[in-house]
Amino acid sequence: MPERQNFNDIWGNCLEIMRKRVPQQTFNTWFAPMKAISLTDENLFLQVPNKFFYDWVDSHYREIILNSLKEVTGNGLGVNYTILLGEKSEKSDGTYDNQVPENKPPLPESDVKIGMFEQGTRLNERYVFETYVEGTSNQFARAAAMAVASAPGRTSFNPLVIYGGTGLGKTHLLQAIGNEVIRSGRARKVVYVSSDTFTLDFIAAIQKNKTTDFSRYYRSVDMLLLDDIQFFQNKEQTQEQFFHIFNDLYQHHKQIVLTTDKPPLELRGLQERLLSRFQSSLTVDIQPPDLETRIAILQKKANDDSLDIPYEVIEYLSMNISSNIRELEGALIRLLAYSSLIRVDIDLNLTQRVLREMLGTRHTSIVSIESVQSTVSSVFKINLDSLVGKGRTKEVAEARMVAMYLTREYTDLSLKTIGLYFGGRDHSTVVHACRWVEERLKEDPIFSRLINDLKAKLSQNNMRSL
Repeated sequence: MPERQNFNDIWGNCLEIMRKRVPQQTFNTWFAPMKAISLTDENLFLQVPNKFFYDWVDSHYREIILNSLKEVTGNGLGVNYTILLGEKSEKSDGTYDNQVPENKPPLPESDVKIGMFEQGTRLNERYVFETYVEGTSNQFARAAAMAVASAPGRTSFNPLVIYGGTGLGKTHLLQAIGNEVIRSGRARKVVYVSSDTFTLDFIAAIQKNKTTDFSRYYRSVDMLLLDDIQFFQNKEQTQEQFFHIFNDLYQHHKQIVLTTDKPPLELRGLQERLLSRFQSSLTVDIQPPDLETRIAILQKKANDDSLDIPYEVIEYLSMNISSNIRELEGALIRLLAYSSLIRVDIDLNLTQRVLREMLGTRHTSIVSIESVQSTVSSVFKINLDSLVGKGRTKEVAEARMVAMYLTREYTDLSLKTIGLYFGGRDHSTVVHACRWVEERLKEDPIFSRLINDLKAKLSQNNMRSL
């Protein structure tokens, strides 16, 4: 190969060839983001945005890239990848590319592996506040987490307990606290651990007669981030050990942050003295995100991963998967995979097809709270702002109670979340609304037909969206 050939020119010519051989959407998603960064006698080195991107390109498009390289260079030039990781690049063989200088400070002491329990912070560097999308459902929790990260152990938010359902971002927020504290140097020794890992460490310590070492290690931390404390339920010895560690850290003003899937009051199988300490802490919740936040989350993920996704696709996914961020992001990845495998552009029709296959029959029962509100507003002939606002006229109040009832029927949202969607009302208001509708259904056949008509409209609208 002539030495004068520039790697940018070679890759540019390859891109022109591949542009003609794959759908435009596939090209924009998987080929355009790659950049040529160097060339040897044997390989062209390409930089890709992340590990997932590399895995997908290498497993699905390696042949088309190699064939394009052969057409351009006339020989069997290979390809290697460099994965962009912040300020450094990791090659696909696991080594690091020295072309990108690393200016990160040395690892804090908490990242050094020493002995049986000191396994580093265990933090994921991608879980930071900058990548956490804020919305009304998590605003208070994020603010509390940032306050703790800015002054660990020196606020009244100690311990901080964050609770919420699966896949809503508790772990992201928990680790964001740790990453921020390490980045700023506000704490010397930060440990993130799941309750399962904590338990397994404790069991290993018992087996090896090292419970004293176990206790000493956890008592020595400046910040303890403990995920999913509900899994301590019915583990009496683990709870006993954690209780003493908790007390020691608290008395020495060391920051403790915990997550759980339920409010502390609803946890069962935990010692009363532990529950008492959890309940005396600042407890903040993360609710399922509203539509706007779900859209923002998917848009950010698409931007971060250099993915070209039409807005109508993002909106459709956000409207049909409402309770779980993890499931929402999983649907996007599945859609990308499907598009690449069958070599078609991502559009609304493909999205509807993929979502039907992904969710199966469950998808036919998905009705968003926004759909309930708009349908009830239309049938009762009242303004949507009045339905979710402070209006107290009889017509508005009855329509609002019907909408709350149908939301309870068709969604998995909690009573508290439903109340938030209707002007920030208390969960007891939702309970009253549901009981009012149920009682009237027994007594008023005309009202019963109205509710049945509303349910039919919601089902029709949902099927039409498929």
